[in-house]
Amino acid sequence: MNELRLFDPLGLDPFEDTLRGMLRPWRTELQDAAPRIKMDVSELDDSYTVKAEIPGVRKEDIDVRVEGNQVTISAEVKKEKEEKKDGRVLRSERQYGWASRSFTLACPVDDSKTDAHYANGILVLTLPKKAATSTKRVAVQ
Repeated sequence: MNELRLFDPLGLDPFEDTLRGMLRPWRTELQDAAPRIKMDVSELDDSYTVKAEIPGVRKEDIDVRVEGNQVTISAEVKKEKEEKKDGRVLRSERQYGWASRSFTLACPVDDSKTDAHYANGILVLTLPKKAATSTKRVAVQ
């Protein structure tokens, strides 16, 4: 396979690059097993919106947890593929993978009003901010 690379005489470890190239065929097969969660987080005055790309995952296999201002999105992939010919199994494959992303927001989230929709591999979370609580100064006697 021909591959164009820039020569970097000050590279950190050329030996590591050689090993990485030798493991390339196995590495590409393992990448399909676990979903990768890519996210966009945007903030409005009264809420946060999170768009997470989780392709190839069923809605039932997504877990979203909100605790205060901490948000965790987890997803699990379970795929089984079986190829038969004349009633005999020629090939059977299974893939299992799991991914999780956690992040902390600047304001606490009102977890009773959160909303989640999943369609076409995209999870959209609407996370309303909790109403600001006023602080009261207590006089020390």
